[in-house]
Amino acid sequence: MANGSLVRWIHSNYGALSLPQRLDIAVDIVDALDYLHNSCQPPVVHCDLKPSNILLNQDMRAHVGDFGIARVLDESTSKTQMIYNSSIGIRGTIGYIAPEYGEGLAVSTYGDVYSFGVILIEMFIGRSPTDDMFRDGMSLHYFAKASLPDKVMEIADSNIWLHDGVNTKNDKRHMKTIEECLYSVIHLGVLCSRQLPTERLSISDAAAEMHAIRDSYITA
Repeated sequence: MANGSLVRWIHSNYGALSLPQRLDIAVDIVDALDYLHNSCQPPVVHCDLKPSNILLNQDMRAHVGDFGIARVLDESTSKTQMIYNSSIGIRGTIGYIAPEYGEGLAVSTYGDVYSFGVILIEMFIGRSPTDDMFRDGMSLHYFAKASLPDKVMEIADSNIWLHDGVNTKNDKRHMKTIEECLYSVIHLGVLCSRQLPTERLSISDAAAEMHAIRDSYITA
């Protein structure tokens, strides 16, 4: 893809993504997962969703790639069914892999929802789930959750402001709109990355919420 992977845009000096670009990329990712989970017959679970597997084209639109360990759910497998199977092994990448996979639970669409939630938080605060600060029980999920509802502006990726102009922080109305947007998107990331798969949103609900967040910011 013309603009490489998402990882170099959020963790390097390659370039800074604006808030609208991040919202569009998040919508593209969740729409791709919604298609895999709900429009493919049988459903497909990606199993290794992470920023390096999200590719950006010349228009900075996101495409989900690398289906090397993807799994097709057979017709007898319910999307919500969680079956213990110690022979399954761990799928995916540390930091993005759903915790239940490490416990021997079978692949489900909720594993991809977890990975999406982690990526969503990462995109908007600029920290990787494997950052050195996340240890001794602290994780990206809990770090983001602790910021809600009043501290999202403190943890947001400072590169977001590079696109808003020098007078943005003097525009209280615009700053309130940004704060509401960041709260909504980080809250969605937290809901999607809950520890228990049955407590996470479905990908269709996450997609509907992500579209609403993006559309609300654009029309504000």
